[in-house]
Amino acid sequence: MKTIISAIDFSDCSINALEHSISIAKKSKSNLLMLWVNNPYTTKTILSSDLSDDLLEEVEHQFIRLINKYQDQLPDSKLDYMIREGKVYKEIVNQAKESEAWLIVAGTHGSSGFEEFWIGSNANRIVTASPCPVITIRAGVQVSRDLSKIIAPIDSSMETRQKIPFVSDLALMFGAEVHILTLYTTSVENVRSTIMSYTKQAAKYLKERNVNYIVTEMNSDNISDSTIEYAKSIDANLIAIMTEQEKSAANLWLGPYAQQMVHHSPIPVLSVHPKEMLISMGY
Repeated sequence: MKTIISAIDFSDCSINALEHSISIAKKSKSNLLMLWVNNPYTTKTILSSDLSDDLLEEVEHQFIRLINKYQDQLPDSKLDYMIREGKVYKEIVNQAKESEAWLIVAGTHGSSGFEEFWIGSNANRIVTASPCPVITIRAGVQVSRDLSKIIAPIDSSMETRQKIPFVSDLALMFGAEVHILTLYTTSVENVRSTIMSYTKQAAKYLKERNVNYIVTEMNSDNISDSTIEYAKSIDANLIAIMTEQEKSAANLWLGPYAQQMVHHSPIPVLSVHPKEMLISMGY
């Protein structure tokens, strides 16, 4: 059975991410592994129970509480936990490799073991180092966990189409509608023609798999801003991006596209690494 990893530090942000991962695990009939990493140099516990003075015992107690609360929501799969020690992003990546996970879900801000990791530019490390796609959810983000509208922005980068098979799998699981957002950042006709060609290829793939989709074209000075604004306008609950994306002067000034999305999107972000382009979950 396939595995999803949910990074946990017991903050509200990570519990929100856990509930999103439970929804996906249920639809995909995947096992769900909750993972907490103890970094002895940075861990600052936010756990308040007085059942034990020992941190690891308290973490295990909290995991058992979560299993008791959520296992019934996963009748066809197992909810389990793992405790590792070391640098948080490295241990998450190592566990994903060992478990052959097809997805990681994590909050992008928390306390305790993730505090040093998730704040600032280090949040991009798990996305770029992960062997599988990653869904990141910012603190305070409250959107429907039952996916109904997934945004797939298309730009001029060769990698832009590679997320479509994974998006298609998720859409079929949830019966979601995919919004292909065609973004033009230039008036150069050859480039615009390339972007439209990529859009047609994405639409053809979705049509062949009987995925409901809509194509929207938009001129854009900054693809992250345009994607977020469009997603907000239609109440989308997931934005799918590649970890490598088109670079314009504006985007370079603001930082890498994926990092902008992970850090600033008010909507959960699915990041797919280019090497994942041929991965299909087989559902």
